[in-house]
Amino acid sequence: MLSKINRRQFFKITGATLSSSSISLLGFWPKKASAELRQYKLTKMTETRNTCPYCSVACGILIYSLGDRAKNAHSSVVHIEGDPDHPVNRGTLCPKGAGLLDFIHSPNRLKYPEYRAPGSKEWKRISWNYAFERISRLLKNDRDENFVSKTPEGKIVNRWVTTGMLATSAAGNEVGYMTHKIVRSMGMLAFDNQARV
Repeated sequence: MLSKINRRQFFKITGATLSSSSISLLGFWPKKASAELRQYKLTKMTETRNTCPYCSVACGILIYSLGDRAKNAHSSVVHIEGDPDHPVNRGTLCPKGAGLLDFIHSPNRLKYPEYRAPGSKEWKRISWNYAFERISRLLKNDRDENFVSKTPEGKIVNRWVTTGMLATSAAGNEVGYMTHKIVRSMGMLAFDNQARV
């Protein structure tokens, strides 16, 4: 049907549509229809401030979720936007940050720690307690076996060079300082921050 419309008919249709919408905006329309106020879409949601997890810029984000956080009530994230009060991004987000909602609801998102035994082809879900204990035990064993307290010349060095750490860029200065103190106190030399990657 649209292919049979000529130029004159097209302008008549668009002109009528434009004039009717302009008349309604000027107030020449039933007042009940124009007086209806729409509710703000985020009125009944819980707002949570957070940091974007993607890169070293550490942009501030606002996460909006449905649910009142009552016992046995699971909240659902329904909207994410940039935080206008954040000093880094002032409310703007890059395409990766703007797509965080898809990241949260992705069926491929890893939510629990998994472990693959040596030689195995399968990943098995493990508890957080087991994951932390295993990491701690492996770190301790490696440090005990490879810690160098003195050089062959007798100089005290207290270094551990077989394990390294990559810290998060989304943390603040205080967290970065504490991480640095902890890692260096163990003697670890290979230490960097994700902000440099």
